[in-house]
Amino acid sequence: MKKFQKKLGNTSSVVGIIAIVVFCLAPFYWMFVSSIRPATKIFETSLWPSEVSFENYGAVFDPSRGFGRALINSVIVAGTTTILALLVATFAAYALARLEFRGKTFILTVIVATSMFPIVAIVVPLLQLFTGIGWINTYQSMILPSLSFALPLAVWNLHSFFRQMPRELEQAAMIDGCTPGQAFRKIIMPLAAPGVFTTAIIVFINAWNEFMIAVTMVNDQAMQTAPVAISKFGGVSQFETPYGSQMAAGIVVTIPLVILVLVFQRRIVAGLAAGGVKS
Repeated sequence: MKKFQKKLGNTSSVVGIIAIVVFCLAPFYWMFVSSIRPATKIFETSLWPSEVSFENYGAVFDPSRGFGRALINSVIVAGTTTILALLVATFAAYALARLEFRGKTFILTVIVATSMFPIVAIVVPLLQLFTGIGWINTYQSMILPSLSFALPLAVWNLHSFFRQMPRELEQAAMIDGCTPGQAFRKIIMPLAAPGVFTTAIIVFINAWNEFMIAVTMVNDQAMQTAPVAISKFGGVSQFETPYGSQMAAGIVVTIPLVILVLVFQRRIVAGLAAGGVKS
């Protein structure tokens, strides 16, 4: 009976995992299938196109669309936002996790609360501010607002991670002659790699997919990011929506995120296996 229950439990787990994978990947698969359909057969409902064509991918990288430049802009904006967020959040989260001072809980509450403001509520004041200082159609007009939303999430994630790490790690390092800074750099940061890389993935994905700020602060095609460029794809006629090109562009934009997750996943697993406290 126990053997049957164990086998049933394993089967249920496998079925559940398969169902989750299918549920998550089905939209991506349909987007890919739609991207390789000819424009005349874009509304077919078959699981695989009757005729495979890569004309949509060629249309995506038409020089007139400026999509290649938009991808570079997205890399610059998302990469800079991620680096700055990690630099600030790492020190802030470590201080909040290790230092005891009055009002620390209130500060953490405020940090989380700032991430709850809807972007649409602040985008107009930001537009007026950046217009006044001449920041429209610049990278900083997209990076700074994205950073303001990325920092609370990064600080909160890293704070939780640092708080779980035993204080004995720093104490043992200081007994061996390390300064507090050396203990943080040589002991804490290597062990904190899983949390840092996980936070980096979340921040980068959010900054990469950000649309509202980018479409408001930029009206120059040379400065627009990939999500904005996709939204402005036009068809042959005024009222035609280029679904195939949009699907192909969506695949192109998603691929870097998939590669990023796969690369960081290895480092996260390696960091988790390497971290530990000897008893």
